[in-house]
Amino acid sequence: MKKKLMMFLCAIGIGSIASAEPYETDTFKTKNNKTVVITFIKHGSLMLTYDGKFIQIDPVSQFADYTTFPKADAVLITHEHPDHLDLKAIQTVSKKTTELVANEASQKKIRKGKVMKNGDQMTILNDVLLEAVPAYNTTPENKMYHPRYRDNGYILTLDGLRIYVAGDTEDIPEMKELKDIDVAFLPVNQPYTMTVKQAANAARMFSPKVLYPYHYSTTAINELKNELKCDTDIEVRIRQMQ
Repeated sequence: MKKKLMMFLCAIGIGSIASAEPYETDTFKTKNNKTVVITFIKHGSLMLTYDGKFIQIDPVSQFADYTTFPKADAVLITHEHPDHLDLKAIQTVSKKTTELVANEASQKKIRKGKVMKNGDQMTILNDVLLEAVPAYNTTPENKMYHPRYRDNGYILTLDGLRIYVAGDTEDIPEMKELKDIDVAFLPVNQPYTMTVKQAANAARMFSPKVLYPYHYSTTAINELKNELKCDTDIEVRIRQMQ
């Protein structure tokens, strides 16, 4: 796993930066047999590689040296907390043509990019459908962390492959409306996001084919596999996303 990102970058001709961090990667195929590579950085930070283009999600300098990554064709920001929005990382991965998308509060801090609100849809990178979906806390004492209507989760449809990145949220009822999710990222880290039982409940609402818990800190994350193995067909994959 540690060599996959290096090999991939070399294969597409940017080997000069491929000697950087040995991040884990997983590969998926779209309906037309295109390749989507997910690079697991840390916490809420991910990179998707699709059709020769790079999508950074919540890049944060604390978790990676972004000078070692290719310049992003798109950057998505879920919300304005500093473990998700880092101006230095955004600047480092951006180029003149980078498409930047964020929730409204984040866009005000960044002072550029397009705003998406819950329920909005747009096309990025010519053929990637991007949907902004709700992400918020429901536990009364935790609502101050992520109030309703402010933050985004995102669904990306890449040639039919649907990837849901939940952002910071609990098991909100809107998850019942998610359809045909192939790959999902759910945060599991109370008090800010979900308990293991909440994450299991969330997964049961929309039944992704593959589930990655992320943003999980010291949570005993293997318990999520046990919660879902008896009554679902969801494949839970654990990667280094503390």
